[in-house]
Amino acid sequence: MDDNNEELNISSDESHYTDEIIDETGLIEEEIEEELEEELEKEIEEELEEIEEILAKAGSSEKKEEPINIRKEIVSWILIIVIALGVSSLVNKFVIVNATIPTGSMEDTIMTGDRIIGWRFAYTFGEPKRGDIIIFKYPDNENENYVKRIIGLPGELIKIKNGKIYVNDSTEPLEEDYIKEAWNWSTDQVYVIPEDSYFMLGDNRNNSNDSRYWANQFVKRDKILGRASFCYWPLTEFGFLD
Repeated sequence: MDDNNEELNISSDESHYTDEIIDETGLIEEEIEEELEEELEKEIEEELEEIEEILAKAGSSEKKEEPINIRKEIVSWILIIVIALGVSSLVNKFVIVNATIPTGSMEDTIMTGDRIIGWRFAYTFGEPKRGDIIIFKYPDNENENYVKRIIGLPGELIKIKNGKIYVNDSTEPLEEDYIKEAWNWSTDQVYVIPEDSYFMLGDNRNNSNDSRYWANQFVKRDKILGRASFCYWPLTEFGFLD
């Protein structure tokens, strides 16, 4: 009986020992799992921190680049504007004359408020002709520009009689289909045009300040700025001038 009891006790003790081993193994597994979880968490946190740093650096570099790009855009636009103004200035100085008509002295050919273009190089290879509409320095005040029609050429004799114009010894009046209306002019006048000068009249003869009234009656060749070629505004008046 004692032997059996001892065997039972031993068996009982071995069973308890086995349970302890099992329990201890379970604890070890839990500890390992916890350690692995902690390591994973650390690795994930480290990776997230690295990603945040990369994004922060990228964001800061973009912020730094933005002002530079804006500056470049501003500078490029300024350059474009400066170049455009420079080209416009050169064109106005050497190629065209841009004029706005303030009075009705050239009606109905050019109306008040019309904007016209004159070509500066129009007489580079030729001389002004009778009937040309030109832009020139006003002989009595060269700070002002005038627009009139050439009636008398250098060296000619111009007679105004009964509202008609006669050139030199001609008995036939000058044909003028461009004048606005019948010319109310009762005074007979004679003008001898100097060399290199021109006699100018407006198409609206009854309302035009021209060579008939100027103290310096003639326009010198070198004071002609260009030939008025076409009207560009208003659009209803757009077209070539003659």
